[in-house]
Amino acid sequence: MPHGEWIESHVPARLDRLPWSRWHWLIVISLGATWILDGLEVTLAGSLAGILTHRETLGLSDAQVGASATFYLAGAVLGALLFGYGTDRLGRKRLFFITVAVYLIATAMTAFSWSFASYAFFRALTGAGIGGEYAAINSAIDELIPARVRGRVDLMINGSYWIGAALGSAATIVLLDPRRLPVWLGWRLAFGIGATLGLIVIFFRRWIPESPRWLMIHGRNAEAEKIVDEVERTIAPALLPPHDEPAIRIRTRTHTPWHEIWHTIVHEHRRRSLLGFVLMLTQAFFYNAIFFTYGLVLMRFYAVPSESVGAYLLPFALGNVLGPFVIGHLFDTIGRKPMIAATYGIAGVLLALTGWLFHAGMLTAQTQTLAWTVIFFVASAAASSAYLTVSEIFPLEIRALAIAIFYAFGTLAGGVGAPILFGWIIGTGSKTALFIGYLVGAALMILGAAIEAWIGVSAERRSLENVAPPLSCRL
Repeated sequence: MPHGEWIESHVPARLDRLPWSRWHWLIVISLGATWILDGLEVTLAGSLAGILTHRETLGLSDAQVGASATFYLAGAVLGALLFGYGTDRLGRKRLFFITVAVYLIATAMTAFSWSFASYAFFRALTGAGIGGEYAAINSAIDELIPARVRGRVDLMINGSYWIGAALGSAATIVLLDPRRLPVWLGWRLAFGIGATLGLIVIFFRRWIPESPRWLMIHGRNAEAEKIVDEVERTIAPALLPPHDEPAIRIRTRTHTPWHEIWHTIVHEHRRRSLLGFVLMLTQAFFYNAIFFTYGLVLMRFYAVPSESVGAYLLPFALGNVLGPFVIGHLFDTIGRKPMIAATYGIAGVLLALTGWLFHAGMLTAQTQTLAWTVIFFVASAAASSAYLTVSEIFPLEIRALAIAIFYAFGTLAGGVGAPILFGWIIGTGSKTALFIGYLVGAALMILGAAIEAWIGVSAERRSLENVAPPLSCRL
């Protein structure tokens, strides 16, 4: 179909009316597998932080451990921007395979690192692959899942990251045990696990179709209708609700000009842009400051042996998994604004309280882990809701790029420097300085809650085209 032709399509309405089916479960499993992989990757790096300071491994300093996390995040930022634009231009499905290939190769190479410089470079490249996944996957989730359950499914898929974190924690308990494997080998095998699982993700990706909404906009409506036809044929006709929504009228396009992207994000939707930036920034600082240096805190302040850090990360990761799964449905029933504001605010208050208990010397390694497990039960749902928000509130034509932009700028402003800063603070051994750092993280989360309460968007159970009409609908 030529660029610029006007068409009418029922694709969005047909996708939103679909009852939950085996096809939706395949989408959830396929996309969730990637976040499991990401969680495994980041947890391995966090659990290995202590062991990599040993002379038998890479002999990194505390500051270099924090810096390697920053390189990972910087790579994720660049990857998100590059692959986010490619996702809107070339399609969701094509980028799925490109980004996972980048991840797989980079993770395999990380296992062969020989110095801080090589380790940091491979971590940055790994981050680029994972960063690209953020845009492709979150846009695909929202465009394939029915509106009535979009919130809980989005949170559950993003929350599956922590299943990988739990697996990573359990794996390091074995791989870092010197009674089973020599220290110089165990950490390299840990990264090899991530590369191996990347092959499994590629297998799952075969089940994910191109987004029918993306095909519709790009003049391939016949392909979009065919995908929906095939899904409907797998569902009993009696289960399909009546189809009475009017067709959407759009003007097909091959791409969106940069000036239109700029105008949409900076001018037309500036309040939504502020919302997306604040939610991303605050959760990025909150998570990256604590999680990437979690192992260092246990070792420095609680004298936990480096090979035992994974055991403490396991309950922490499980708490993060349970949050979106247990309370995710409330984002579709109670609504986006009250739930996002509540989870951000509660997470901030709980972190401030835990920081005070830590500073007062009232916690042990076990109670510290328990406290953070409770905090991140709530914070996990909050962080996932940031990705849900930015993927819902911008038009279809720039959805993936918008996710990438706000992930990138939020992470740059709130996340990239956090591991270095907290790594340096932990290296000083000052409880007071670390307490102040925790208070900053708490204050940022409370700020995010306030901004959401002020300008949040009530997107629950509404079609994406109703929340943010496509740019192609305009005359």
